[in-house]
Amino acid sequence: MSIRLTILGCHSATPRVNAFPTSQYLEINDRHFIIDCGEGTQRQMRKYKVGYAKINHIFISHLHGDHFYGLVGLLSTFGILNREKELHVYGPKGIKEATEMLLNISQSHAKYELIFHELSSSKSELIFEDEKVSVHTIPLKHRVYTNGFLFKEKSKPKKLHIQNINNYPEIDKADYLNIKAGKDIVLESGEIIPNEELTIASEKPKSFAYCSDTSFLPSIIPIIKDADLLYHEATFLSDKEDLAKKTLHSTALQAATIAKEANVKQLILGHYSGRYKNIELFQEEAKTIFNETLLSEPGKVIELV
Repeated sequence: MSIRLTILGCHSATPRVNAFPTSQYLEINDRHFIIDCGEGTQRQMRKYKVGYAKINHIFISHLHGDHFYGLVGLLSTFGILNREKELHVYGPKGIKEATEMLLNISQSHAKYELIFHELSSSKSELIFEDEKVSVHTIPLKHRVYTNGFLFKEKSKPKKLHIQNINNYPEIDKADYLNIKAGKDIVLESGEIIPNEELTIASEKPKSFAYCSDTSFLPSIIPIIKDADLLYHEATFLSDKEDLAKKTLHSTALQAATIAKEANVKQLILGHYSGRYKNIELFQEEAKTIFNETLLSEPGKVIELV
């Protein structure tokens, strides 16, 4: 089990030569996701050698351009590359109409099946699940309807501890499925062999919480509690807290407060305002209350194994 996060873009909306808007590529338990898709996402994917073929699900937090305007270009490129597999897009109500209109007007090559999952709930909900990963929304507070996303690995079955099992000749291979399912074994003598003795526990499932544009919102803490990795926007430093409140964004200190209260293991900051020339200041501010803080930078890879 592992998480590998590649930062494709991490800046706020103002166009700059060497700044790219929000987009991330997440590999979790052999699943591959794009999270937000600002302008230039596909260019960044090429630059940082992120493959297209394994991406079947794209998650869009909200419909502000710096999180969404790269989507049509990416979908068109999938078509040019002769994609045949269906592709799922999750995002706010309206994303289907906007995307399909642009694809139709441009006579895009996107001929594969596009399946939209439009979101409108103000409560956390399960929006994707398979045998390896689940994804829940994290309701956020911004100028438009916005969700973050909580990605969780599914637990793997326990492994058989064959060396210990061989200590009990009475245990038959027919019992192995029950053992892997967590059941104790009762021998003919009536002796109970605890499951813990007969199995090797699988690795603890990992989780990644993605919180894009939002004001300081303590109500998300129960949803992201104990996450292994948290990305939380930090558009401003505390010197602009009034502006953060007005624009429904967060400061680095507020992001660190959420991380601390939620007991996450590691925090990643991003979505920096162009007002700041030195992004190291964001890390310095956050570390005053949450030491395990990293900075997003294009091309940075954060890996948990």
